[in-house]
Amino acid sequence: MSAPTPTPAADTVSSPTQHESPGASAHPVLSVSPIALPVPGRPVDLELRISAPLTGTDLPIILLSHGQGFSNHLSSLSGYAPLANYWAAHGFVVVQPTHLSSRTLTLDPDVPGAPLYWRSRVEDMKHILDGLDTIESAVPQLRGRLDRDRVAVAGHSMGGHTASLLLGARLTDPDDGTEVDLTEPRIKAGVLLAAPGRGGDALTKEVAENFPVFLTTDFSRMATPTLVIAGDQDTSAHMTVSGPDWHADPYLLAPGPKSLLTLFGAEHGLGGISGYDVAETTDENPARVATVQHLTWAYLRSRLHPGDDAWQAAAQALSAEPDPLGRIESKDGATGPK
Repeated sequence: MSAPTPTPAADTVSSPTQHESPGASAHPVLSVSPIALPVPGRPVDLELRISAPLTGTDLPIILLSHGQGFSNHLSSLSGYAPLANYWAAHGFVVVQPTHLSSRTLTLDPDVPGAPLYWRSRVEDMKHILDGLDTIESAVPQLRGRLDRDRVAVAGHSMGGHTASLLLGARLTDPDDGTEVDLTEPRIKAGVLLAAPGRGGDALTKEVAENFPVFLTTDFSRMATPTLVIAGDQDTSAHMTVSGPDWHADPYLLAPGPKSLLTLFGAEHGLGGISGYDVAETTDENPARVATVQHLTWAYLRSRLHPGDDAWQAAAQALSAEPDPLGRIESKDGATGPK
């Protein structure tokens, strides 16, 4: 999307073969942090980073959920700059919370929900949507510029688990045995980046025993349109015995409309989406990151603006590559891949 109007411009539908940098054909970005959103009963205020184009109105919103991770700052509002900057420079308002699982908070390990805080993570996103008036007051440059009817969620790794629950995935609460449905109807589309797959016998013994919340993950009712991105070298052996295919489960096991982008040679960092030049990236590849940036933007652009052809153009350009970095498959409604 191009600011200041929501009409797509020629530069924003460029082919991923160009592997443009976040600054190419982009608009200046305003980024503000930390913004504290008070939440009753939460151990600490919900801190946010807001990134947005300096100009433009009717700006759609992306809620970006960070991973669990082992770094001190990437798993917080300070991470995922390659995605947040690109999306904001191309017409979205990006909201990044610091979930309670972030190492930046050093909470008492006895706080309820530790260490994953899987339910709190989802609730953070709902609090953000409930608190958009407060956010606009804290960032006057945003006042009156948000399109609250066009909201998407994106998440990487554990953030993908968070996003999947908001998009309609279900699970059984391991503490009380009740079915958990945290679907958020205000969210109209999603992007899952190296997200966890199904539970059951797909999990390692250690995960099944220590993190039983993953045992019952069910994608069969995750109906919200979603782009699933998986690396074909992302074994995640600490989590699953199913290999890289595990990260495609949210596509394979959910009803349409869904799309799957499989990135060739990609590991869990998908080329480096969690930050610029970070040590945690085992498959650093700027071209791969550029592909993720462009295709995620194009998918959300077209899903939130029906009739927009950015996704179609980007997908066709990828398939036309002589040596493509990945492949896309899609399914609509109850139909299979096409």
